[in-house]
Amino acid sequence: MLCNTCYAMAIPFPFSAIVGQDDMKLAILIAAIDPSVGGVLVVGDRGTGKSTAVRGLAALLPPMKAVVGCRYGCDPAATSACCEDCTARRASGPPPKTHLIPVPVVDLPLGATEDRVVGALDLEKALSQGVKAFEPGLLARAHRGFLYIDEVNLLEDHLVDLLIDVAASGENVVEREGLSVRHPARFVLVGSGNPEEGELRPQLLDRFGLSVEVKTPETLTERVEVVRRRDAYEQDPAGFAEQWKAEADKTRKRIVAARKRLANTAIPEAARERAAQLCMALGTDGLRGDLTLIKAARACAALAGEPAVTDAHIRQVAGPALRHRLRRNPLDDAGSGVRVERAVAELMGA
Repeated sequence: MLCNTCYAMAIPFPFSAIVGQDDMKLAILIAAIDPSVGGVLVVGDRGTGKSTAVRGLAALLPPMKAVVGCRYGCDPAATSACCEDCTARRASGPPPKTHLIPVPVVDLPLGATEDRVVGALDLEKALSQGVKAFEPGLLARAHRGFLYIDEVNLLEDHLVDLLIDVAASGENVVEREGLSVRHPARFVLVGSGNPEEGELRPQLLDRFGLSVEVKTPETLTERVEVVRRRDAYEQDPAGFAEQWKAEADKTRKRIVAARKRLANTAIPEAARERAAQLCMALGTDGLRGDLTLIKAARACAALAGEPAVTDAHIRQVAGPALRHRLRRNPLDDAGSGVRVERAVAELMGA
């Protein structure tokens, strides 16, 4: 018999039941539609639903196809980004059997050791059978899914360096204790944190495609509704989830439909120019901001069921895509979000 707390952990708070926080929910949906946009960083006050939204995502995503017996959940349709076993089986035999599995949403705790993250020697097999075998870590479990780090700004530096390498290459390489293992590790990195507790290293910050700020609800109606829904959920998690099942199914169908539309969603030349003009006006470093802005706008258009990217989509995602890419301006004490809004208004009109 589970207590209410344990039961609630087994049934996450429904994503669709989160009150407000529209920027955060949109950024997470965009990452679910097009993982190539990059990760999502959610910063803001404590108790504003950051971790609740990420954990609610797991129950929202449709299952994915994977190779039966693969420890990394390799995609049977992929021609690359497969583990060594799947590559060998494809080269020497019939197509592998497949099955449906949930999209992984894996938590990376702040106190995790490097072995726990990247994987290590399987001591049980080494002692009982005398063989060297690899025990996959959290990066392997997160392949093709989401890796979530709460309080990401407090993550130890050696783990930050590791994540930067894997996020850039999409592959985890382990060379230790006589082991030499290489396996795919492509995941959407989702982090949350409170900026008052420390800043994120610039190298890791740049790896997040979108960054959103969440704030404590400022209206009486919203605050009361948040408390009402949370209390109802804690009293009866299963019953509350059932109440929101229809809304969750609707959102899931929107994600599936948007994924199918994504490749056929047009990006007019005018939209590319508009994105470049906005990045130039803000002085963003490199071209990653331009690319992320266009990808996010395309996913936004696909989610809305529209055939092409417009100024409205660029305006909608400009803040999340560019806010964290701005240089600090000692002559302008406005926040980065305000600077993006100001540049959008000057370029596209109020």
